[in-house]
Amino acid sequence: MLYIFDWDGTISNSAEKIIRCMQQAAVSAGVAPRDDAAIKNIIGLGLPEAIRTLYPSISAEAADAVRDGYSEHFISADVTPSPFFPGAAEAMTQLRDQGHSLAVATGKSRRGLDRVLGRLGMDTFFHDSRCADETASKPNPKMLWELLAAFDLSPTEAVMIGDTEYDMAMAHAIGMPRIAVSFGAHHIDRLKAYQPELCIDNFADILNWQPKKGEP
Repeated sequence: MLYIFDWDGTISNSAEKIIRCMQQAAVSAGVAPRDDAAIKNIIGLGLPEAIRTLYPSISAEAADAVRDGYSEHFISADVTPSPFFPGAAEAMTQLRDQGHSLAVATGKSRRGLDRVLGRLGMDTFFHDSRCADETASKPNPKMLWELLAAFDLSPTEAVMIGDTEYDMAMAHAIGMPRIAVSFGAHHIDRLKAYQPELCIDNFADILNWQPKKGEP
């Protein structure tokens, strides 16, 4: 089975850092900072899509300024990577030891994901990954299709684990099983609308998931 994990809000407890950096970027760019709830809503999207959602009316130049400011602030703040949610490292290691494949599907940039994996010493921990700037941003399921093609698997031979409706929506669109986490950016009720096979309050509960009959 291929376990596909979102990063921010699912593995990494990074929401507060993202919120703070986005608000700092707005101030630097001379636009009004959005509140915490609005920024939590865009976690999981690619950065250009996130900024367009937060600021649909600003000019392209202002959007570029917010983007560049966010990248600068986040790189500075992320010298020490955000901690994992409790039990995440242990559960993922157990899945690997059981012979499962692990991948990441994230709204982060390739440079950003590679940077944090390197700082965590996890360059080779995941078998594959897709980032928003090298494919389509969530909720478009293109990154899931690309990961499935890389492993030569069908949607029912993988499971998407995420904390936002964007994660659930892209998996639902292609008939991929879904595990929703309640401790991330979006309220669990938003995720339940996409009929996840399992909703979890603790990362280790992923180990309790069993594919439905007829799935691998």
